[in-house]
Formats: sequence, C-alpha cells, structure tokens
Amino acid sequence: MINYNNKTFVPVSNTENGETSSETVFLYKQVGNILISEYSGGKIIKGHLIGLVDANGTIDMRYHQINENGELMTGICISKPEILENGKIRLYESWQWISGDQSKGESIIEEQ
Repeated sequence: MINYNNKTFVPVSNTENGETSSETVFLYKQVGNILISEYSGGKIIKGHLIGLVDANGTIDMRYHQINENGELMTGICISKPEILENGKIRLYESWQWISGDQSKGESIIEEQ
C-alpha cells in the first residue's frame, strides 16, 4: 500500500467542469488505510476529502468544498497512482459531482 501521509499534491490538469486548478493545494494525511485531506486555492475557498486506500494505492474518496461563489459542492472520486521516475506520485482521478449538474470529469494531480 502506498502511504500518502504528509504528501502535498497540486493539480496539473482538469476537465473544464472541475473547480481545482494549479493554484489548489492538497495536504494528505493517512493512518492505516484511511486518508483525509484539507485543500484550498484557486476557485476553492475550503475543501475536505476522506477516502480509503487499497493495497494498490488506489483511493476511493468523497469530497466537499466551498467555491468562490459561496456554493457547497460535493462529489466522489477514484484516484489511481503512478510512481514517477523521480519517486513522486501522480494520481489519475475520475470524479463525479453529486451536487450541481452531477457531471463527470477527469483530473491529474502530482506530488510536490
């Protein structure tokens, strides 16, 4: 299992219907297979996520955030890891809003 504890991630790409950007910073904390994160930046004033990490390092998570329009947005996400040549982690994310228009998207975030 990959340990994400105390790792910082920043988005490098996102589909147009997403709210994260290169200005959004995620700080991951992990105990056992339970992952939590606080994040903010760009269009996001404050966000939290909670998830479970499986033996392959894949994260099944739920998130909620307040955007710059004062809206509470919620969603689900599956993040699949890739270990880069420099040892850092890249996460390929497939997500869906469970609020708003319930659209789907994909993003990539990388460890800083």
